[in-house]
Amino acid sequence: MKSRDIAIVGILLAIGAIIRYMSLLIPGPIVSNLVIAFYSLAIILVVPTFREALGIGVVAGIVCALLSHSIFPPANLISEPIGAVVCLGVYLVLRDRFALAPAVTTLLATFASGFSFILIALLAVAPTVLGRFGTLEAFLAVTVPIVLITAAVNAVVAQALEIPASRALMRGARQTVPGRSARPVDEP
Repeated sequence: MKSRDIAIVGILLAIGAIIRYMSLLIPGPIVSNLVIAFYSLAIILVVPTFREALGIGVVAGIVCALLSHSIFPPANLISEPIGAVVCLGVYLVLRDRFALAPAVTTLLATFASGFSFILIALLAVAPTVLGRFGTLEAFLAVTVPIVLITAAVNAVVAQALEIPASRALMRGARQTVPGRSARPVDEP
């Protein structure tokens, strides 16, 4: 991955981390996760390799695990890499097919991350879940809507930011093309 791409991914993950930190004010068994929108946007913009997408997911998982008050924060270390890999796979299939590819990609990445988080949390801390919620159905009644709402918000955020971000990156790439002068045409 080029240093420019690493910078793009880092900036977007940092924005996601800041938003995630602010979301900690909202109580709940899982936290809405806008980090997914920003790592999805990063993957959409730089189109990394599988291993690079997995690495983006690992970094996002660490950020999410550290900035969490969810029922089992370490589940992020698995769910975010899953979300990142799903994001890359879906985007590679959809990117040239229709204009809403960023939204659909991010929606499915959020579903993959959110539902894998719920499954991992259930498997890892089932007694805590049952102790706090009483039944599996009660836990799912609280957590599934959070995933669905977060997926919708993430899809809108990624779609809304993809066009201006792509344009800004293209403008920056044109200005730094080797062999081109940075001065205006009318200068001597």
